[in-house]
Amino acid sequence: MPDSTHPEPQPLPSDDLSRALTVARPDSDDDTLAHISIAGDTYTILLGGADTAGHFALIDMHVPPGGGPPPHRHDFEETFTILEGELEVTFRGAKAVIHAGETVNVPANAPHSFHNASDAAVRMLCTCSPPGQEEFFLAIGDRVTSRTAPPPPLDDAAIAARRAKAEELAPKYHAELLKP
Repeated sequence: MPDSTHPEPQPLPSDDLSRALTVARPDSDDDTLAHISIAGDTYTILLGGADTAGHFALIDMHVPPGGGPPPHRHDFEETFTILEGELEVTFRGAKAVIHAGETVNVPANAPHSFHNASDAAVRMLCTCSPPGQEEFFLAIGDRVTSRTAPPPPLDDAAIAARRAKAEELAPKYHAELLKP
């Protein structure tokens, strides 16, 4: 018998023929992919909301030793699957180490951060649902040439300017930067 958690099944809608197969090749010379340097990391947007009819975004993240964003929170789910390396994740103040082959989900609105405390780069996939985080990255980051390109050299003033821009734009993208 259907209830609020298991409603009566409905027929599937017709195939939306206006949508096409999307293929992302982050390690190729595909100039349609955006490689963005943020907080010392490089994020490659594999799929944005426009590619998924607004369902999710998928981002390939290259986090070098010492990399990772400051504490923050946002109103969407964020899932990380570690492909290579290990990552220290701080969730509501508690730290955990996540290894290659493992996946974590950060619930919407929860304070969190991640940090690469190892000596090797981390590669992970980040799924954001609903999408929008990729647009924030495009608005605040620096374009770089490839998935593993180092960030541009920035002096203290440039770093402070980028932090200020991120803090200013965060509410537009349903995010909040928190004090470390």
